[in-house]
Amino acid sequence: MRLFCVPHAGGGASAYRAWAPLLAPGIEVVAIRLPGRELRFGETPYTSADDLVPELVRAVSPLLDRPHAWFGHSMGAIIAFESCRWIRRAGLGAPARLLVSGRSAPHLPPRGPFVREAPTPELTRWLRETGGTPPELLDDPELFEALLPMMRADMTVAETYRYRPEPPLDCPVSVFGGNDDDHATAGEMRHWSRHTTAECRVRLYEGGHFFIHEMTEQILPVIGEDLLGVSGGAGPAGR
Repeated sequence: MRLFCVPHAGGGASAYRAWAPLLAPGIEVVAIRLPGRELRFGETPYTSADDLVPELVRAVSPLLDRPHAWFGHSMGAIIAFESCRWIRRAGLGAPARLLVSGRSAPHLPPRGPFVREAPTPELTRWLRETGGTPPELLDDPELFEALLPMMRADMTVAETYRYRPEPPLDCPVSVFGGNDDDHATAGEMRHWSRHTTAECRVRLYEGGHFFIHEMTEQILPVIGEDLLGVSGGAGPAGR
């Protein structure tokens, strides 16, 4: 089973580095590195999901030769969802499961605060309060300034996304959320059930928007169970 993992806004493939050995050997983690970060720092980042998703699917299409699933957190959840729909339209083989985290159902109207055009001090403050961005990056003005175009581009992808109706996916959906996440409430995440004809499992954990970084040991066994029907034994998920 290949698990394609899409990062959150401002994130990179390194966010999933620790997942690979913990999910092996049954699940092969393919961490997506989008343009504008890490080894692709010199490439122009995307500002639209409509442009990003087709190129992403084309890039990974050679890896769709075995059972595969998609995981995404926050902005990554939308990219993963739209990638599954694009794969279906292209006839490339149905994903085994979609796993989404920290994002309300895609058909729900977006809500702020919208920060893609916010002044840098305001954006920095918002990132610090939301979490997910290393403090050492926020405290280094030169480094933060270098990464700012990528971060604003990602925010634009997330904030300008608009859902277009299509038939629901045939694959099951796993939904993960934080009890104290102001960006995606439990009620909003339960609406993901509308986007599959199969089961939709919703699990809540302690924490805010980036609960996923704090609850990795609890979440990864659940991912293994959902994908392979086996648990990694790291303990039960919070409900």
